[in-house]
Amino acid sequence: MTRNDLIHLLVMQARANGFELRNWYQSKIDRHWTSQQAAIETLGSGHRYYALLFSHDFARSFWKPGTQIQFVVPTQHFSRLNAKGQRIAVTRKAYTRRTLKPNAWKYHLRQMAACEEPLSYIRRFLVTHEELRAHRSGPKPVESEDEDAQLESGS
Repeated sequence: MTRNDLIHLLVMQARANGFELRNWYQSKIDRHWTSQQAAIETLGSGHRYYALLFSHDFARSFWKPGTQIQFVVPTQHFSRLNAKGQRIAVTRKAYTRRTLKPNAWKYHLRQMAACEEPLSYIRRFLVTHEELRAHRSGPKPVESEDEDAQLESGS
């Protein structure tokens, strides 16, 4: 998926929640509007998409409170004290969430700002059917080097 494809999907999801790209684009980027595709191409060039991603209007629409949005919460590893006072390692498996809490957009803006690449952070909120199937079935088994060599030699 290209950067422009990703930006297009992000805009479409925000648009479903009331975001108006044209009005935002004309007030923040360029007064001259030609088309949505041209606007997405402009945003996709360089780091101009940062203006969209960190826009409060966009974030409020993308992470609209109370809406159904499907996203994967990644696996988490941490330690805690048990009832006996011993430190234990806890692994929380990845899971799918569907609802957003009030003001979730503010939290996600902070998290996105802390990421090295904000597009990779927001990308996890665009879950495709293929990704859901892969997530539910678990990771694919890794083939051994011997099996790879046999496949290459045709044995």
